[in-house]
Amino acid sequence: MKKLRMIWTILAYLLFLPAFAAAQVAPPAEGGKLPDIRFAAPADAAYRTYLGIKGGGTFSLPQIKAQVVIVEIFSMYCPHCQKEAPNVNDLYAKIQGSEQLKDKVKLVGIGVGNSPFEVAYFKKIYAVPFPLFSDGDFIIHKQLGEVRTPYFIGIKIHNDGTHTLFYSKLGAIADTAGFLKLVQAQLHN
Repeated sequence: MKKLRMIWTILAYLLFLPAFAAAQVAPPAEGGKLPDIRFAAPADAAYRTYLGIKGGGTFSLPQIKAQVVIVEIFSMYCPHCQKEAPNVNDLYAKIQGSEQLKDKVKLVGIGVGNSPFEVAYFKKIYAVPFPLFSDGDFIIHKQLGEVRTPYFIGIKIHNDGTHTLFYSKLGAIADTAGFLKLVQAQLHN
């Protein structure tokens, strides 16, 4: 009887496994769009100004006043994210130091599985100069296909308010100069 029950359990698992696998969300695809992800407007007025967000409430990434938004998905517990933090800070500095880029390209980070305290700790330890948002309940992470970290997404925001993803990759941005060329190409499309 136990063997029969075990066989039925295994068969049921095998039959329903494809249904569970199909229910998973795929990571964002280049050429595609983001799901409707909402963030609370930052309490810091300087960050609201940087993002072009007026007042409180919530906003979505395509509402940021920029032509390109670069999103880093990170976790404060990810050693690769910790190692990548100085490179991402350097990317931000190069964008802010360029008259051609600073008002057109914005950077944000999303700390998956990280509480606001953990995000603030990561921000302080690695001197991150751009806005970071907490996703402590993994809600955004699930909407993005539960990508591993660090994960980078490049969003081209069109004049009509729509958007297209031009970059969606796991891992470090190995070539900052090459990545900036890719970003600059989006500004001329």
